[in-house]
Amino acid sequence: MKKPATFFILGCMVLAGCRSTKQETSNTQKPITTIAFGSCSRQSLPQPLWDDIVAQKPDVWVWLGDNIYGDSENMDTLRAKYSVQKANPVYQQLRQSTPIIGVWDDHDYGVNDGGKEYSKRKESQQVMLDFLDVPADSPLRTQEGAYSMHAYGPKGQRVKVILLDARYFRDPLKKDGKANVPDPSGDMLGETQWKWLENELTNSDADIHIIGSGVQVLPEEHVYEKWANFPTARKRLLDLLSKTKPKGAMLISGDRHMAEVSKVNVPGLPYDLFDITSSGLTHVSAPHEEANRHRIGEIVSKLNYGVITVNWNDKPLTATVKINGDNQATYLTQKITF
Repeated sequence: MKKPATFFILGCMVLAGCRSTKQETSNTQKPITTIAFGSCSRQSLPQPLWDDIVAQKPDVWVWLGDNIYGDSENMDTLRAKYSVQKANPVYQQLRQSTPIIGVWDDHDYGVNDGGKEYSKRKESQQVMLDFLDVPADSPLRTQEGAYSMHAYGPKGQRVKVILLDARYFRDPLKKDGKANVPDPSGDMLGETQWKWLENELTNSDADIHIIGSGVQVLPEEHVYEKWANFPTARKRLLDLLSKTKPKGAMLISGDRHMAEVSKVNVPGLPYDLFDITSSGLTHVSAPHEEANRHRIGEIVSKLNYGVITVNWNDKPLTATVKINGDNQATYLTQKITF
């Protein structure tokens, strides 16, 4: 996606070991409390946040897309760029200590602003799953689309992370010049993924549901990529949450080269729905004003990542979300009550 003018922030790296990680995690024994996430990591730039992320000791790390800037139909090119990201010494520290899951956005998918028209989507999916160390016999290897679910913790303290693929089945964007305009007839997920999502939300035994999307779900005004480019699909998602009423649902997103917190009230949902946007890990847009009637607080135009801390002892259950940066900085804090 084309965004406001971008500047880069430099940093340093240290050496560490490495281990592989697994997708489709389902650990029903030990509760998790800390989920870290981020997006937009240009593999050729310095990556100063990994040591800060490692210091948080997260129970899981979630990639939300643009995990590399591949932008190619050549799978060797994508593999080479993923290899650069994967070899980052401090990212290897995170891989050694923390389960890693994720989904793509457009640049790692292979084409800027791309959807189902991208001709190499099947091949690119396999390359991304290689990056995430998904086993060769995983069902994700034969599934069309990179969506996935990951459950952690025992009943009563269970977190379900649902990662949506907003690329593989998404209809092409409708344009007015260079600006994206709403297309009520277009879809984001495709019917197979919609049915899968409804199944994951219906009568779910999880206490927290973290729903990840590469692009923002709640913001409506800006002209860049967002669910609101397909307003029928956006409404369908919110209606599905209203219908299924999952406990403790929140949205996390990336893509925008900035961070912000958005909130709406969904009729029928007994708590406010938040969309926590964290982007980017290596570069951000220059400070700017931007309309978003759902925003709470300010836009963060510094390198950032997100951290969700589940406060299991709180009644009612709460989560504390922070947008953090380099040198252990915290730029935004939002407490969410379910």
